[in-house]
Amino acid sequence: MIEIERKFLVNSVAFKTEAYRSYTIKQGFLNSDKERTVRVRLKNDKGYLTVKGKSTANGLSRFEWEKDISKSEAEALLQLCEPGIIDKTRYEVKSNDHTFEIDEFYGDNEGLVIAEVELNSESENFEKPNWVGMEVTGDIKYYNSQLSKFPYKKW
Repeated sequence: MIEIERKFLVNSVAFKTEAYRSYTIKQGFLNSDKERTVRVRLKNDKGYLTVKGKSTANGLSRFEWEKDISKSEAEALLQLCEPGIIDKTRYEVKSNDHTFEIDEFYGDNEGLVIAEVELNSESENFEKPNWVGMEVTGDIKYYNSQLSKFPYKKW
């Protein structure tokens, strides 16, 4: 239940040719407090309810709990979310023993592309693909909960 991940900006669209899967995601936040967030996500036709705790000081780790819900439940809960629904396409790319998830944002966050890699420990080594740019792990403005309130286009 502890999620360990690192986030990076993406410096080219080369990841798209390496992706083995992609899907659309629409998500909103029932609560976006920095101590805990409650997210509703619709990924293609599947729904999810996720609770995330506060990140560690370095931004690498935090508690995460997720539950599958129906598409209709997700659609209904999205109507109750705080303003600022996130709309994006997620691409998955294998890189040796790791999978990078790359989010290409739309709407008020259009132009932003972020790659994340989940790790088994904070000190785990991994190889960065050549399209991975500057690290933004722990920079709160890149959290989806913040992008819903303070979108990329308004920076």
